[in-house]
This record gives sequence, structure tokens and C-alpha cells, in this order.
Amino acid sequence: MSTRILTVRSSLAFAAISVFALFGATAVRAQNTNMSLELHANENVSASSLGLPHFPTSHPYKGESKDSAADVGFTFGSVHFRVMTSRYETNASEDQVIDFYRHALARYGEVLECEHGKPVGALKATKEGLTCSDSHGQHSHLNADYDSHRQLRSGTPERFRVVALEPSESGDTHFVLVYLEVPKSDDSH
Repeated sequence: MSTRILTVRSSLAFAAISVFALFGATAVRAQNTNMSLELHANENVSASSLGLPHFPTSHPYKGESKDSAADVGFTFGSVHFRVMTSRYETNASEDQVIDFYRHALARYGEVLECEHGKPVGALKATKEGLTCSDSHGQHSHLNADYDSHRQLRSGTPERFRVVALEPSESGDTHFVLVYLEVPKSDDSH
């Protein structure tokens, strides 16, 4: 599978375009097969639908994109892709948000903290192979577009969750919860 770079934003329209672009690249290789295709798009995403708890003092935040949540994905034969995002704001500090979600993410494996796309602390990669750089050998790459700020990650390179802090001029803490499923690498293609 060739390397693909996708940018995750909370805009449902942008996510839909990304999914269709990825599908288009895959469909060319699978013409004249009996594979089925499923596409979905949904704006009703909450922290619980991402498998994470709701931060106690937070509420959905739309910002400039006018969307606070998105769930977009497709299945084409054995290839499965899904991105779910939900944006929030709170008057709690960034450290309080990070501490809260560090504990919540631990149920999915080791928790990796990243800042500016680099690991913070001794953990450079999880036992499952998840890194801050999103470079997983021949796996599809994902640029979560939050590498300029703090992130927590947990899961595997194919299925993982991200809690990403966004810059805010209001004094409130803005953060995005993300769940990603990306296709596994297939070295035979």
C-alpha cells in the first residue's frame, strides 16, 4: 500500500473528501471484483462513542469549522478506514485535561505523550508500535495536524485514540478527541 497522508480536522466535509480520495486510490486497484463498498458520514459523535469519558466541565466547541464532531469512514472489501472526532472546550487547565485523559486512555494500552510531534518522557513508542511521528513502516501515515501542541495517544498503529490540545486565545482549554482505524499494511501490493 502506498503512503497516504490524511489531515484530520473536525470538519465533516473535509473528512468526507479525505475518505473519498482514499477510496478512489483503492478502487482503481480493485476494479472488476466482487467486493462490496460501504460509506458512512455522521455528525453525532460524543466522547462516549469514541470510547472515552466526557471531561466533567467541558462542552462541545465548534470554532471556525462550524462542526464540533464528525464520523466518516468506508469499508471496501477487507480495507477499512474510519475517523471519528469530537471537539470540546473547558475552563479547566491543559494539565487537568491531560491528567484526566491519560487515565482514561490507559485502558487501550500504553499512553504516549507527544509535543510538537515528538515524544515527551522516556516512552518513545508503545509496545504495540504507536509513535508520535505516525511513521509505521509501510502503514498508511496520518498527520493529525495537532503536532504543534500536546497530545496523548493509545492503541495500535491501525486503531488508536488521540486527545489533542488545540491553541486557544480565549483562555479556555480546547481539545479534540479522535478515534482512528486505518488499513493494515499489505506488503504484497
